Amino acid sequence: MEKETEYRKYLNPAALAKISNLELKAKFVVEGFMAGLHRSPYHGFSIEFAEHRQYMPGDDLKFLDWKVFARTDKYFIKQYEEETNLKAYILLDISKSMDFSYNKAKKQSGLKKFFGKNNGDTKTITKLEYGSYLAASLAYLMLLQRDAVSLATYDTQIRKFIPPRSSNVNLKYILKELSGISSVGNTGTADCLHQIAEKIKRRGIIIIISDLLDNQDEVLKSLSHFRYDKNEVIVFQILDPVEISFLDGSPVRLVDAETKEEIYSRPVDMKNEYAKAMQTFIKKYKDGCISENIDYTLLTTDTPFDISLLKYLNKRAKNY
Repeated sequence: MEKETEYRKYLNPAALAKISNLELKAKFVVEGFMAGLHRSPYHGFSIEFAEHRQYMPGDDLKFLDWKVFARTDKYFIKQYEEETNLKAYILLDISKSMDFSYNKAKKQSGLKKFFGKNNGDTKTITKLEYGSYLAASLAYLMLLQRDAVSLATYDTQIRKFIPPRSSNVNLKYILKELSGISSVGNTGTADCLHQIAEKIKRRGIIIIISDLLDNQDEVLKSLSHFRYDKNEVIVFQILDPVEISFLDGSPVRLVDAETKEEIYSRPVDMKNEYAKAMQTFIKKYKDGCISENIDYTLLTTDTPFDISLLKYLNKRAKNY
């Protein structure tokens, strides 16, 4: 129990950020997550879930694992490496808009009450940091499943593409790339997703991690490109809590992260209109993904990582 508690405390993004080594971050997230699975409704997933799945009517009974049944009173089918192995592509947006966090904006603004009392006590990391931790954890988790893992980073162009392989060496390459990323360019999600779709020659899982702050119609078209090729697509839209709740309090200076354009605003005048516009923005992505049978999940940078991973595993469970 003591070891479980030690791991699970690092499922909190702010606590995880205090660890310097990215591989250690991923290890803490995944092992802490695994330690808590026995209390969740996902009884079919354990540290060995890459090798088992729940029994379904019509399955060959010779593959039932009777030892697991004796321990759990549940039926599981043995799966072998060639049955479970697939290609998983993690696509991470590293554009400038991803380099936003409440704490960073507050520090740069020089205003003590930049985001008001409701958000002032919230310790958040940048969207890019959160996305890189999520990507590292997913890569680590999928390697445990013996899946072949790939990483692509992009802004207005594809900055890095690591082909999918199911090896510890490939995981090292991915973690090294993630640990050294920084936001440089503007946003070009739609064009880059189209380019990556052309690189993928075999069906697999496509996991997109982005704030999706781009032309929505074009982004949704690019997501459809993956579905046209029969890939399973999972979208994690990462936002800072402030981007959803907006500002409160005194007049503030707003600076566009990519263009550096500045405006001054009275938050009280804009908050309601902003909230409506943001909910419409989020709903369009959610509805567009649902219509294409794409799994969409909105996460904020204060979301514990076990919630993120359960969303992923829930999607995987539907395919077994």
